[in-house]
Amino acid sequence: MKNAPSANRPAPDWDPTAPEVLRDQRAAYDAMRRRCPVAYSEFLGWSLFRHEDVLRVLLDHETFSNAVSRHLSVPNGMDPPEHTAYRRLIEPFFSAERVAAFEPVCRETAANLTRLLSARPEVEFISAVARPFAVQAQCAFLGWPALLHTPLAQWTRKNHEATLAQDRKAMSQIALEFEGIVDDLLETRLQAGAGPETDLTAALMHAQVWDRPLSNEEIASILRNWTVGEIGTIAAATGILTEFLATQPEVQAQLRADHRLLPAAIEEILRIHGPLVANRRIAKRPVQIGGRQINAGERITLMWISANRDEAVFVAPDAFRLDRDPSLNLLWGAGIHVCPGAPLARLELRVFMEELLGRTTAILTVLDKPPTLAVYPASGFASLPLQFRGEEAT
Repeated sequence: MKNAPSANRPAPDWDPTAPEVLRDQRAAYDAMRRRCPVAYSEFLGWSLFRHEDVLRVLLDHETFSNAVSRHLSVPNGMDPPEHTAYRRLIEPFFSAERVAAFEPVCRETAANLTRLLSARPEVEFISAVARPFAVQAQCAFLGWPALLHTPLAQWTRKNHEATLAQDRKAMSQIALEFEGIVDDLLETRLQAGAGPETDLTAALMHAQVWDRPLSNEEIASILRNWTVGEIGTIAAATGILTEFLATQPEVQAQLRADHRLLPAAIEEILRIHGPLVANRRIAKRPVQIGGRQINAGERITLMWISANRDEAVFVAPDAFRLDRDPSLNLLWGAGIHVCPGAPLARLELRVFMEELLGRTTAILTVLDKPPTLAVYPASGFASLPLQFRGEEAT
């Protein structure tokens, strides 16, 4: 679908790339939710900041389409019936059995990165721990070799930079780079005679949709979506969680005393400071949201961070509370497009926090070195200086 002609577009209500917005996305989105909850900009189209409006779009795939990308996007950028078929194929890869089988590998990855933290006077947590954990855990789950850790981290960074700049040429080139990585991986597996039981990537080579094998382009799209979503979100989430504990010692003490609270605590902390900024949709037909007229073909941006901080749904949204209704938390989305990788992400974050808390006795901020917030399309922190105390586990 094409966007509505420029003559029909309203005057911008805000600029998502303005320095004051990028300086603190949460504060800026909170302000927009109160001032102009359905806001237009050239950069994002129509942005929805309220929980009820975001949920409405998520649950109405008849009116709002996920087919927003010019590139093949399996299954994120699809609507039923295509989405239904590919989603059915993908969900078994995140089954309880497969995710549970991955836990020992994930725990070893987390242990290796947290084992010596308190032996260092200071740690820049994002570059030294959060990002490596996200990359290494994802590569291990996909069955990818360690030599891809650095290229994947670089590729993720370039993808974020091109998205912020809205550099379509660069974004296309970056997508082709990833397809090249996947083509090499598939060729290696073919030569080695890899079977579906070997690893997830090999299993995709043997999967079928519409009674035919997946094409290399479809496999690359699936893996690109998992890689962009998983690495960026897990790195951001790991930083957000650790910074929250460093600045909230009473919560840190509570979770150290009882690791069973971690699953609920992780979801609540990531509601307060979301690791994923936004997702896109396109209106299939004219529709009114919040008193604003949105035409068929116009872009809609769902502001996850704002929706999960909506005072109409979450009383005192900055407060950490373990008694909130988890069904209201949009951390993993809702409706038919709810994140299929949520079981894996939950496992990775729980295991990482268990290892981090188990191998330290205190997580502290660094005086005179405040963290630097990440900018759109990333969330969390660009840099996070921290100190760790405690005897190292062997």
